[in-house]
Amino acid sequence: MAHATALPVPVGVGSIENYVQSVNRFPMLTPEAELRLARKFQSEDDIEAARQLVLSHLRVVVAIARGYTGYGLPQADLIQEGNIGLMKAVKRFDPERGVRLVSFAIHWIKAEMHEFILRNWRLVKIATTKAQRKLFFNLRSMKPGLETLTPTQVRGMAKTLGVKPEEVVEMETRLSGQDIALEPKEEDEDSFAPIAYLADPAAGPAQLVEAEENDRLKVEGLESALSALDARSRRIIEARWLREKDTATLHDLAAEFKVSAERIRQIEVKAMAKMKEVLATA
Repeated sequence: MAHATALPVPVGVGSIENYVQSVNRFPMLTPEAELRLARKFQSEDDIEAARQLVLSHLRVVVAIARGYTGYGLPQADLIQEGNIGLMKAVKRFDPERGVRLVSFAIHWIKAEMHEFILRNWRLVKIATTKAQRKLFFNLRSMKPGLETLTPTQVRGMAKTLGVKPEEVVEMETRLSGQDIALEPKEEDEDSFAPIAYLADPAAGPAQLVEAEENDRLKVEGLESALSALDARSRRIIEARWLREKDTATLHDLAAEFKVSAERIRQIEVKAMAKMKEVLATA
């Protein structure tokens, strides 16, 4: 797709939210429409067909980009890189494999984002040693494939880059996200790769975006409900229910606020009831 990078895509005006609203206006494709467009692009090099395939999947790029917020990079830049990966996927997509485009495109979208992160992640700039910086930038290019490194490969790479094997393993885990190969190895006739069974309607982009939207609404609803509480009630709810570990007991909070455990329980019950009212009207 020689003109892939020239395909018109929506440009956010002022904020990521505006961009998201823009891409969400593009209709999702049915499996039949996707197959028809993909075949048309493959057989006729129809750029308009490719454009429709790209536009209908831009929301998937947004969903994936939000999974990389921990790197401190601008979401707009990650989305732009992911869009490039999406266009590469459209170019290479084979509609006769029986796999939905989204399943095939996820690898290419993530690959472009990974490369962007490798080039720009802020931790590279503050790496303490030359060896650490070298590991960060060269790990992906040195890997023989998308498979997880074997212990032998880890030791060899650590020796080459002058770092500990544990550092190689940690960096691979953080950057690769446990990527797996879509295609089987040519020399291994018995290998079984995901490309053979990824035709799953439940993995479509609509489901991905819907799940993300549900999670967002739940978080926003919880924050709204908590904001309706006074400081003491909010402290009690957060300490009792919103910690992943080391949750506080009634007696812990009783000692903190210098009241009885029964009083803490009463405040907790009242706070939970108030939060349910807020969530019911959200």
